[in-house]
Amino acid sequence: MSSTTHTVRIIGFPMDLGAGRRGVDMGPSALRIAGVNQKLRELGYHVHDAGDIEIQTAEVQEIEDVKLPYLPEIARACTALAKEVEDALNLGEFPLVLGGDHSMAIGTIAGLAAHCRKSGKRLGVIWIDAHSDINVPGTSPSGNIHGMPVAVSLGMGAPELTGIGGDYPKLDAKELVYIGLRSIDPGERDLIHKLGIEAYTMADLDKGGVHQIVTKAIAMLRDRADHIHVSFDLDSVDPSVASGVGTPIPGGLTYREAHLIMEAIADTGVMSSMEVAEVNPILDVRNASAEFAVGLIASSMGKRIL
Repeated sequence: MSSTTHTVRIIGFPMDLGAGRRGVDMGPSALRIAGVNQKLRELGYHVHDAGDIEIQTAEVQEIEDVKLPYLPEIARACTALAKEVEDALNLGEFPLVLGGDHSMAIGTIAGLAAHCRKSGKRLGVIWIDAHSDINVPGTSPSGNIHGMPVAVSLGMGAPELTGIGGDYPKLDAKELVYIGLRSIDPGERDLIHKLGIEAYTMADLDKGGVHQIVTKAIAMLRDRADHIHVSFDLDSVDPSVASGVGTPIPGGLTYREAHLIMEAIADTGVMSSMEVAEVNPILDVRNASAEFAVGLIASSMGKRIL
């Protein structure tokens, strides 16, 4: 990807309807305040900020199904996001989606899949997260949709979500790799094994080394996919580094490990789209987590020390 000619389309997805805790709807604003547009321009990119997808807040809605709260609005907003992402790719732009809870990935991946399907490309996803987000309604302890986007993208779950952008699986299990997992529900563990998904936990990273594992994961995906998407959940990072996240879990990536992963991805030049999820300014201190996330975006887009 050439930084001198490439346009990045920034798309905000200010949603917290898929999460059990409020506040991540302010993530896109926090990331903009932290200077994401300016950082990308400094790296030589043209920046097209498309603003935010319009989303109805929880206060003006009724919960129709306690098992899948706010399903109709999440489906509507993700449909709008899918179209925006597909439009960006059709114009040769790089979609950078700022969230918002991780249910955003349902829309992002649907848009990517539509573009890939029409252009004859294979879609691969690097999912960097503390959680595997592969629950279906029957396995989810909470019913919160932000724990389901991987399952939905694989074609499992509520038809209102799996049918976004077309009634077909948006992603193949062989074209997905997890990095940084450390909190997995029993039903998710069974599904990951059953589908044979490539998954690297924090224990794997500790044993095998971050750079070696990320390099291996990217090489595997490059053999199987033409368009590689990075879905980055800020809670993959340890709360001591980034406290302002939707669901903080101790034992995550260090500051340097997180940057090393993003630098390794940038070095290969394979990333064609990206989303950043679960930035929660309410739980943050002086927007430090958003500033850290913007630094990671810059690392993934080619920023170097020397």
